[in-house]
Amino acid sequence: MRFFWTAPQDSAGPNTTGYRGFFYHFLDMSTGRRFQTVELSTIDTSLLLGGILFAQSYYDQSDSTEQQIRALADSIYFRVDWKWAEARPPAVSMGWHPESGFINADWIGYNEGMILNILALGSPTHPADSTAWSAWVSGYQWGSYYGQTFIQFAPLFGHEYSHVWIDFRDIADDFMRSHGIDYFQNSRRAALAQRAYAIANPGGWRGYTGNVWGLTACDGPANKTLTLSGRSRQFHTYFARGAALNDERDDGTICPTGVGGAVPFAPEFAIPALLTMRQTYGNHLFSTYGFLDAFNPTFTASGQQETGTVDPTLGWFDVDYLGIDQGPILAMIENLRTDLVWRVTRTNPHIIRGLKRAGFTGGWLP
Repeated sequence: MRFFWTAPQDSAGPNTTGYRGFFYHFLDMSTGRRFQTVELSTIDTSLLLGGILFAQSYYDQSDSTEQQIRALADSIYFRVDWKWAEARPPAVSMGWHPESGFINADWIGYNEGMILNILALGSPTHPADSTAWSAWVSGYQWGSYYGQTFIQFAPLFGHEYSHVWIDFRDIADDFMRSHGIDYFQNSRRAALAQRAYAIANPGGWRGYTGNVWGLTACDGPANKTLTLSGRSRQFHTYFARGAALNDERDDGTICPTGVGGAVPFAPEFAIPALLTMRQTYGNHLFSTYGFLDAFNPTFTASGQQETGTVDPTLGWFDVDYLGIDQGPILAMIENLRTDLVWRVTRTNPHIIRGLKRAGFTGGWLP
């Protein structure tokens, strides 16, 4: 936290870590500076802030070290200039490049940016416009898909990342109150719809069952079209895979973190799926640091992959372990077991303030 507070923030691109309180999407692991020409990322800053505010509330003792942790958390959060990031008010922009300015896309419509808008509204120093939440909700697409009715968003990460930090059980904004559910139940429905999609398997991909499912953003085997088992198949490398109403992005690649991040929403289905994937694919998929990022049982064309490895019987397997996979798996399992992350962040005044400014009421909110 001391690093993030003291690292250089400047409008120039090279040798800086961030600007206006935001941080770049990727930082060089050895220098802590901007990696190549990646964007200043409003959502990745928000996910970092989720962890920082969790630490602020977790370290609640009076000794000097824990006092410093809490003070650093305030300093980092208070510096973020959400108002500046409203390139097209009242919505917050998805990012900014020092070379070209703001990205031509805003946080409107349901996705992983829910925590971003809550933190932006909760800021005591540079808050987003009070109508930012209304702008965000205006892009929602409510509909029914594979037997479930919920706010549509195809990749599972959009239904999970904000929930890693914030307990949305039994609290609701105006939109959710009008539909009689909360965002936790919405995420459960999204997970159940994806499982039903995998069971139906309209694309005829290998390996899909009620215990092998989970489409979200992940690596993939190759950007190419191959004929396998007499059928032409289009594959991708990194891609935001998913399944929702009028939005199916599926090339047979499964990502275990999609299921792992859904553990609190649907434990009766997610836990057996994680166990089945580990048991079925063994150390091809689960090894030193847990689950590898992704696998594709359909892609059996050894030598045709652009990344990863191919077993001619079991298919393609990634070779990367990603923190943004492992983090949600571990945190969401702990939220199911003990409510740890949720219990701690329920006490954070900044998160509470943001939720209230967004119109949330009920449940655990004071």
